[in-house]
Amino acid sequence: MPAGSRIRVVIVDDSLVAREMLTQILTSDPDIEVVGVASDGQEAIDAVARLKPDLVTMDIHMPKMDGIEAVEHIMAYTPVPILVVSSSVHGEGVGRAFDALGRGALEVVKKPEPRDWAELERIGSEIIRRVRILSRVRVITHIRGKLRPPEHLPEGPVHAPMPHVGGSAVVAIGSSTGGPSALMTVLGALPGSFALPVVVAQHIADGFIPGLVAWLQTGCKLRVVPAEDGARMEAGHVYFAPTGLNLEVDGATLRFTAPERGQLYIPSADTLFRSVARTHGRHAIGVILTGMGADGAAGMKMMREAGAHTIAQDEETSTVYGMPRAAKEMGAASTVLPVGAIPAELVAMTSED
Repeated sequence: MPAGSRIRVVIVDDSLVAREMLTQILTSDPDIEVVGVASDGQEAIDAVARLKPDLVTMDIHMPKMDGIEAVEHIMAYTPVPILVVSSSVHGEGVGRAFDALGRGALEVVKKPEPRDWAELERIGSEIIRRVRILSRVRVITHIRGKLRPPEHLPEGPVHAPMPHVGGSAVVAIGSSTGGPSALMTVLGALPGSFALPVVVAQHIADGFIPGLVAWLQTGCKLRVVPAEDGARMEAGHVYFAPTGLNLEVDGATLRFTAPERGQLYIPSADTLFRSVARTHGRHAIGVILTGMGADGAAGMKMMREAGAHTIAQDEETSTVYGMPRAAKEMGAASTVLPVGAIPAELVAMTSED
């Protein structure tokens, strides 16, 4: 998208009311232009091919062709950033929204509805913010990255020895844009006998953590749950930070903490990683997956300096190579891997004597 030009958006939703609400919200920003609308998946495919927008907002449940099939086709033939706008925050329908992310959509947000008038300004501001950010993402044809050998980086400014990884106590993961599908790839390949607890800070719209957890559980042998303040971690469990709060690890106990003033990303991967570095040092493993920005890089560097093994997802398999790039450039990552190779690396590390 050329600098200074308006962001061109196509809105896809079978509800006229929803299309009009989204149009009102988006066009309230002078830098956004709605160049087309579609009421089903096939119309969406045709509109994207014809109009070549900078971003598409995509509903899921539609007649003729649903949003899942439309996302899959668009990402295969005319790739463009896609923001899923879903009314399914809870229940079975939310899994379909995350299925769209697995096919190449970037993020999911709650659809504004007439009953949301009291919160419309907040919801609208969040949608505009996401559109502005995601429209700048360079997407490619959605094909899974091929595995390739690990890229081992030079030690850099590390002051503590690498851990005896067979004595690891916890795996900490930070992820953002593109994270749900990357998490499914990583967590879904871990065996039910995986010997460590896993803690995750995933940036996601408010209200979607329960749906993300339920969706991931359908493809995972580990038990995937929302974290609870004060709960003790157990091996073979995956704990997700809540939206609106930070998650910290205090020994074997999970703690919720309030965001710091001006904190941009909530929950914070930096906060999670720093707590793991303090309490587990070299007996921890840190992983940064796809995501925009630099959240997690400083915290992962602290983990590496404490002796933890640290892994960053590679550029080729990252939806957005922001967080992993920052970790690599800061010297926080001891290893860079394609996302499909990370599970085997985790299993190998935790199997060492």
